[in-house]
Amino acid sequence: MRAFLEGHIFIISFTFLVYFLAQRLQKKTKLIILNPILVSIIIIIVFLSLLKINYEVYHEGSKLIDFFLKPAVVSLGVPLYLQLEKIRKQTLHIFVSQLAGCIAGIVSVVLIAKAMGAPHEVILSLAPKSVTTPIAIEVSKAIGGIPPLTASVVIVVGIFGSIFGYAIMKLFGINNPVSQGLSMGTAAHAVGTSKSMEISPTFGAFSSLGLILNGIFTAILTPYILELMGFWIKF
Repeated sequence: MRAFLEGHIFIISFTFLVYFLAQRLQKKTKLIILNPILVSIIIIIVFLSLLKINYEVYHEGSKLIDFFLKPAVVSLGVPLYLQLEKIRKQTLHIFVSQLAGCIAGIVSVVLIAKAMGAPHEVILSLAPKSVTTPIAIEVSKAIGGIPPLTASVVIVVGIFGSIFGYAIMKLFGINNPVSQGLSMGTAAHAVGTSKSMEISPTFGAFSSLGLILNGIFTAILTPYILELMGFWIKF
């Protein structure tokens, strides 16, 4: 029985089933707090804990899912291509807004963490919080952060943005699909983009663009932004 529960087929099937049921639960209840990713994480953690299955075993069994994440990310280029003409007309606006979003995301989290007394390594780990996990981990390594902490924070940020992002923008009167999509991709990376795709291809395309540009800007600019901030505050 133990061998079956720790086998690749069961782990992959169980993971897909949990996520599918979590999606159905949210559609039926229409509660934004019941985000499928959040619900799935909780159920899987409880399952692994009750059956005393090590995370390493689960991770090994779910590697096929990791493999398919790569072509899934590449497929985000399709909605981008379909919106190419609209993107070309707003190239400068998009570029400037993404640069501003990158800087604001890094500076704000560093200042908040510093004000709350977070240690140096924790502050550095939080800086790349708004980009997709692989980029965030590499940036964290490069600037002296704690990669596992960074990965955890990225997941939390993505889920929070997916749940509350559109509600917050609606509250502040941000109703333009381009602005909303770019904001979700910039602030909530792949999880926010997934939510945008559920709304419409237009939202998904611009969210994908926000995800990509913010990832590039964050990877390049984070060390320099932190260095400049270091002249003004000690963290």
